[in-house]
Amino acid sequence: MARLLISLIFSLTVLSGIYSQKRTYNTTKITTEPPHVDGIFNEKVWDTVEWSGDFIQRIPYENKPPTQQTQFKILYDDENLYIAIRCFDTSPDSIVKRMSRRDGFDGDWVEVNIDSYHDLRTAFSFTVTAAGVKGDEAITSDNDWDSSWDPVWYVKTGIDDLGWTAEIRIPLTQLRFSKQDEYVWGFQVNRRLYREEEMSSWVFISPNATGWVHHFGELHGIKNIKPQKQKDIVPYIVGRYEHYEKEDGNPFAEGKDLFGTLGVDGKIGVTNNLTLDFSVNPDFGQVEADPSEVNLTTFETKFQEKRPFFIEGNNILSLRLTGGDGPLANDNLFYSRRIGKLPERELELEDGEYANTPENTTILGAFKLTGKTPKGWSIGVMESVTDREKAEVDMEGQRRKEEIEPLTSYFAGRIQKDMNNTNTRIGAMFTATNRDLSDIKLENTMHRSVYTGGVNFNHQWKDKTYYFNFSTVFSHIRGSEKAIYETQTSAPHFFQRDDAPHLKADSTLTSLSGIGGTIEYGRAGNSKWLYTTWITWRSPGLNVNDIGYLRRNDEIQQIIWVGFRQREPFSIFRSFSLNLNQYSGFTFGAEKRYLGGNVNAHWTFKNFWNMGGGLSRDAKSISTETLRGGPSLLNDGSINIWSYINTDYHKKVQLYFEYSSYILDHKTSAGQYYYFGANIQLSDAFRLSIGPYVMKRTDNIAYVDNIDYLDDIKYVRGKINQTETSLTIRLNYNITPDFTVQYYGMPFISAGKYRDFKFINDSKADDINDRYIQYTENQVTFNSDDNIYEIDEDINGITDYSFDNPNFNVFDFNSNLVVRWEYLPGSTLYLVWSQRRNDSRSDGSFAFWSDAKDLFKTSPYDIFLIKLSYRFAL
Repeated sequence: MARLLISLIFSLTVLSGIYSQKRTYNTTKITTEPPHVDGIFNEKVWDTVEWSGDFIQRIPYENKPPTQQTQFKILYDDENLYIAIRCFDTSPDSIVKRMSRRDGFDGDWVEVNIDSYHDLRTAFSFTVTAAGVKGDEAITSDNDWDSSWDPVWYVKTGIDDLGWTAEIRIPLTQLRFSKQDEYVWGFQVNRRLYREEEMSSWVFISPNATGWVHHFGELHGIKNIKPQKQKDIVPYIVGRYEHYEKEDGNPFAEGKDLFGTLGVDGKIGVTNNLTLDFSVNPDFGQVEADPSEVNLTTFETKFQEKRPFFIEGNNILSLRLTGGDGPLANDNLFYSRRIGKLPERELELEDGEYANTPENTTILGAFKLTGKTPKGWSIGVMESVTDREKAEVDMEGQRRKEEIEPLTSYFAGRIQKDMNNTNTRIGAMFTATNRDLSDIKLENTMHRSVYTGGVNFNHQWKDKTYYFNFSTVFSHIRGSEKAIYETQTSAPHFFQRDDAPHLKADSTLTSLSGIGGTIEYGRAGNSKWLYTTWITWRSPGLNVNDIGYLRRNDEIQQIIWVGFRQREPFSIFRSFSLNLNQYSGFTFGAEKRYLGGNVNAHWTFKNFWNMGGGLSRDAKSISTETLRGGPSLLNDGSINIWSYINTDYHKKVQLYFEYSSYILDHKTSAGQYYYFGANIQLSDAFRLSIGPYVMKRTDNIAYVDNIDYLDDIKYVRGKINQTETSLTIRLNYNITPDFTVQYYGMPFISAGKYRDFKFINDSKADDINDRYIQYTENQVTFNSDDNIYEIDEDINGITDYSFDNPNFNVFDFNSNLVVRWEYLPGSTLYLVWSQRRNDSRSDGSFAFWSDAKDLFKTSPYDIFLIKLSYRFAL
């Protein structure tokens, strides 16, 4: 009865319009001793300001009273902002206080958002869990959250018979604002009640609302403070020991190596609003290895950036080439993994030669200048220089050096301007990659200079419900005739395709240019029904891959998406969503690449189990890259289905399962993918995650080789049966929020066996049997001595051509054990043990248990690393 009365009063209050205005909080300046940050509000200075509360539930029930209430107070002085938060809980024993690393956001937490620019688009978020784990995010573009931002701030939490508390001190150096006599900042406090999966906020913002920051309340009362310029210098020292199997005869593989290096990172406030981040001789030895894979396509895999310097603020230096989340969503003018990559040139060694080749290009130094001016200009500038790399080649004691990567400069700059009360935004981006190609061997294979850029226009209206986006990009590549011709005839261009009259490979060119763009319109929120549609285009000459990422060009893509969202609980469901997609693509020569559609649904039950699935149907399509420079290949239509189910992640043990499969018409290709997993919370401090993965696929016309034969090209293909499996293991032991132990391990096995070899006859024949001609048994002979297949096409006893045995077995094991201790804010000690095992053969047969044994019989390559950094706050 009491709860019903409270709900009625609360609803009448909302209807009366009290909450239709901006909520405000008035703080005051500390004139005595500041509070000691210990999670206990027992200092008298806290009595100088009032509590604010009356939080409102956002999830799962909108605009309802929360299950548990929350209050906060705010104080400030010339150097810091102080925040006290009281999270009431009628069952203190039920508070979930799980430990995790920074930005883990596990268990009960509270979050403070501060729009110190007061531009209604940008904010700084500070989160703390009941266990005292910190999380922090930079918010841009009103609702883009970047967890890579790691400011220096202080917090302590405590639990008592009223619930739990958080006492926070945020140095003003970590916020951005301009000099004023009196400040008004955007402000919001959010709370998560983990066991109910309930979100409540000081200022109610509907889950259907568009944007986030512009809905904040306001913090008043801050006067006569000076903007603080952050000045942090963090030198570090690294010791590294490598141990591996000694290789007889190889002077560069003695079985052990010892290294030491010095470097420095820094963060300097250039002005009140612009921050310079720099790194000299950066080290990323503590970074987790990339997952293993076998990529049999022409498409480059895009790996996640894991290096701290490039992660933080990466969203500022971003201009996507398309809208939404479609097949081309990863394409971007800037892809930081290009910097410090594997050296470009691969050496061809003679018998008896050995080479000492660096695994990555050395980054001499890098800096980023980021920030936002009082007039609404967002600025991001990055410059990085990588060293000239040489491989040392030994031939019976005689040594020479071969350049394998030139001295290279990478530059990226981005500006954006907010206008029309933040409803309109214009921006531009420019990148430049310049190489010193004094070595002729590199000049013939690499671009001397590459310039890319673009502009964007974004407009929202009707309380940001509707939006219109436009962007256009360009690229311009310069290099030698050989280098530009190689670019034209390789992925993603393939200008030599003889069935594409709009393409032509020109061996006399010394430059190549291209353009692209996107037009997008949609409805973003304030409704259960949402939609978007866009057209994106990339000309055949567009290529941003020297510093960006482009999966495919020569494409005009059209997409329509409609979505339904039911966020409030009903019946047995906590939430439900439905999505409908239609898509098509064409080349600039009006060739229909693909046409298809998809429907998928996702729902969460009231017991927090969730399920989902989808179905896609694609019509016949053409692939312009499968024959790798040959004519386009017709692919039959296909059906793809997928589904998943996850148990309640609030429990000590969470299980999940995912399945997907596809099959082409006439069964020319098919595949099944299975993902299993378990997350086990062994204690508040110890978490185990384990995830097996299995893939099985068949492709009747898988790539084998393109062979020059009698003034023609034989596009040799075969039927592949591939099986792949991996197991991802993660152990997290969080002794304290600042002292953690993490382990990552991933054994990986993949095997592919080919048979039924054939060559393409009529690549676009409607009947699959007319697209290729299969070799007979009399035409194919396997030469086991040379591990090749020999083809006697005219069966005259003489080999006409041959190709390497395409069968493969790949064995990989990558693991990292990282002990991290942030012994002082911003100062860290790392202890790292990294191990990798790699092997391969060309049998092609998959036998899990014997393959697993072979993998762990492989000699390991062990790396032991210690890294110590110390932060000097100047």
